[in-house]
Amino acid sequence: MRPARSAYDWRRSVATPVLFIHGLWLHASSWEPWNRLFTEAGYETQAPGWPGDGDTVEASRANPAAIGDHGIDDVVEHYAAIIEQLPEAPILIGHSFGGMIAQKLLGQDRARAAIAIDAAQIKGVLPVPLSALKATLPVFRNPANLHRAVSLTAEQFRFAFANTVSEEESQQLFDQWTIPAPGKPLFEAATANFNPHSPAKVDTGNQTRGPLLLIASGKDHTVPESVTRATLKQYRHSEAVTDIITFADKAHSLTIDSGWREVAGTCLTWLKEQNL
Repeated sequence: MRPARSAYDWRRSVATPVLFIHGLWLHASSWEPWNRLFTEAGYETQAPGWPGDGDTVEASRANPAAIGDHGIDDVVEHYAAIIEQLPEAPILIGHSFGGMIAQKLLGQDRARAAIAIDAAQIKGVLPVPLSALKATLPVFRNPANLHRAVSLTAEQFRFAFANTVSEEESQQLFDQWTIPAPGKPLFEAATANFNPHSPAKVDTGNQTRGPLLLIASGKDHTVPESVTRATLKQYRHSEAVTDIITFADKAHSLTIDSGWREVAGTCLTWLKEQNL
């Protein structure tokens, strides 16, 4: 008798492209376990970095000047150019600011579907919890960081990302995956509701876009669950599929910490339910 298969242990007959989009302070290589799992499930995967990122964590840390001063529009155009080279519209899976980028591209009809995990605040979302302000303070404490790349300390990373795992695991994740991040996207998101042409604006009213899954984490300091639920409300005027799943005991590190497989498996299951 064959062993029982897990909820995400299945293969597709056609290799649909999946594009993983990282957020601030994590290198694209942090998606490697997801790449392997989704490839095993029959998808054609890739995880390109943001403009200015080095090919490795070490290269990115060595050249923060190349990373600095890239805003939301730069990143959207960067991934749009990658999508143009694909044989068909991809499924986008983004974390944090990568989740915002995925939503923007989906709203522009550049993707077949999108999954936004603990996605950064889009224009129209009003709650700014104190924990989110504390998590982004390393950027906002200096206005000059608008045009710079900023690194987190291990202590700052633990608060912003890894507050639900052990100190040992938090340090390991910090050492393995973190890179400097441009401050500009955070400044753009912070002023979005005062700027009618904000790059943080997403076409949430698009009726013909592909399905969207929002994933929230109940213990996330950087993007609290209240922000994700407020994001969901922004889509209330669209009849396109918009779902939400909450992981009550997870934090912002949910894509990279020891519990990542549960999150990835949930994403695969949702894609299967959408016939993707």
